[in-house]
Amino acid sequence: MTSELEALFARQQAARWRVAATSADHRKAKLRALLQALMAQRAEAQAALAADFRKAPEEVDLTELYPVISEIKDALRHLSRWMKPRKVPTPIGLFGSAGTIQHEPRGVVLIISPWNYPIYLTLGPLVSAIAAGNCVVIKPSKFTPHTTTFLRKLLAGLFPEEEVALVEGDGEAAQALLALPFDHIFFTGSPAVGKLVMKAAAENLTSVTLELGGKSPVLVDADANLREAARKIAWGKCLNGGQTCVAPDYVLVHAAIHDALVEELKKALAHFYGPDAAARQASPDLARIINDRHFTRLQALLSGSAAQVAFGGETDAASRYISPTMLTDVSPDSQIMQEEIFGPLLPILKVPDMDAAVAFVNARPKPLALYVFSGSRRGAEDLIARTTAGGSCINDTILHFAHTGLPTGGVNTSGFGKAHGIHGFAAFSNARGVLRQRTRFSAVQLMYPPYTGLVRRMIDLTLKYF
Repeated sequence: MTSELEALFARQQAARWRVAATSADHRKAKLRALLQALMAQRAEAQAALAADFRKAPEEVDLTELYPVISEIKDALRHLSRWMKPRKVPTPIGLFGSAGTIQHEPRGVVLIISPWNYPIYLTLGPLVSAIAAGNCVVIKPSKFTPHTTTFLRKLLAGLFPEEEVALVEGDGEAAQALLALPFDHIFFTGSPAVGKLVMKAAAENLTSVTLELGGKSPVLVDADANLREAARKIAWGKCLNGGQTCVAPDYVLVHAAIHDALVEELKKALAHFYGPDAAARQASPDLARIINDRHFTRLQALLSGSAAQVAFGGETDAASRYISPTMLTDVSPDSQIMQEEIFGPLLPILKVPDMDAAVAFVNARPKPLALYVFSGSRRGAEDLIARTTAGGSCINDTILHFAHTGLPTGGVNTSGFGKAHGIHGFAAFSNARGVLRQRTRFSAVQLMYPPYTGLVRRMIDLTLKYF
């Protein structure tokens, strides 16, 4: 495998300068071809994700295809401007010169994508990498074999392997790829694996973008619209069976409205997925847990939480089904509050006020997302200002991740580097500063050695006035 990957890498290195020299129109043509193929094979994408997750076709459209389509359309609209060198003001001390910033492709890049959104989190970064003019190697997860087969056929019909190649395999294949001197690595996954990726990248001094996870909190203030908050929290939590990196992980709710919020959440979950346990298990709209290992982990979190099950709690190992579940009276020290849940379990913690909520969040690792529900714009902005997260929504959940104009990514333990739209283009580009000297003589030449008294006076004047 190692020799095959080295040969593939060599072919992409040989092609990189040709690909880097492509015009905006050429790159747009590639993106249009991807868009057309994705739309033409919509049914195949739905079938693949149904086989891997039992995911509803409507959810595939909304959470896998639509975000990729939005990325492509955004790039088609703006790529010419993104690629155009940008002039910057010239300091007076460098009078006579001109400065520009031009984005050049990084070269040969590696995208390691996760299993939870295997189309979106593979093709989204690919769109940015193509827009920036790179050759790309993709390593998808082994946990979604049907979707990987779909992606392999999709991409093989569009791009020669020296431009875009998909490599299948397990951890051994990933390690072999990480040993190669890629020009950039874009990784989406867990913080634990992210550390391994970063360590491997350091051996080659390869730059990285890490989109990791974490426990994304929801803060619900006393003046929030509880019905709307409950619907949006319930939707965000149960999307993809709770297996979403920016899913609401737990709720911190003002004590005065705790019980009312719980009742509204019950109504929302019953409306979305069914009024009783049997109806919810039969619902075609709730995805299943990806594999037995993750199911067992979630079941252990549920049974070991010692919390009150306020809604749901039913599981079925044979179908890897876990009901949308609300937990109250949750201990902050319980295991479910120590790790990212990544499933349809929602701990709800009562806090005396929003100051306590802020203190709770800031005492823990910085999350990938943070959500605020408040009836006051000033109150919501205050909560945002006093916390840190990779991204946030006020009076909603998840949607910031689909906004192509917003940078998405983590901070510290939840990752670093940004993606989507122009931010994704920048992630796969080197912002190269270029100074053009437009005159034969520049003021700096007055300060060349030898450092005579006149030169020292010129330096003094420069420090004082320029």
